[in-house]
Parts: sequence; C-alpha cells; structure tokens
Amino acid sequence: MTKKELRKLCTTPDWRWGTSEGSELHTLLLGLLCTFREKLEWLEEAETLSLRFQASRKKSAVASAKKAKSSRSRT
Repeated sequence: MTKKELRKLCTTPDWRWGTSEGSELHTLLLGLLCTFREKLEWLEEAETLSLRFQASRKKSAVASAKKAKSSRSRT
C-alpha cells in the first residue's frame, strides 16, 4: 500500500473507525503518516489545551468561592 493510498484510507470516513479496535487502528495509521515534527506540534497543542482547562477550572473555583462567601456575608 502506497503512502497516498494509506492517507486516503485514513481520511475517508468509515464505519470501521467507530469501534474501539477500529479507533485504535485509525490512530495508529494516522501516527504512521505524521512526521515527528507534526507529532511534537500535536503534543504541544494538547499541553496548551490541558493548561487552559486547568486554568479555567481554577478560575471557576475561585469565582464560586467568592460567590459563596458574598452570599454568606449577606445573611
């Protein structure tokens, strides 16, 4: 199978990718097509997203604590 055929296989929607085994195979096939640099970029983007989620959770917790504190002081 050529790289072009493999890329077409991976980018064409298929019912096989809907199972757990198919999803794993799809991920592995996509990994074969990516360069090392692309994989590093993906990891950096995933890390950035994770840090944003963490900051959002922390911000939400602080806002909730302030809201709870202000509602207790009113009563």
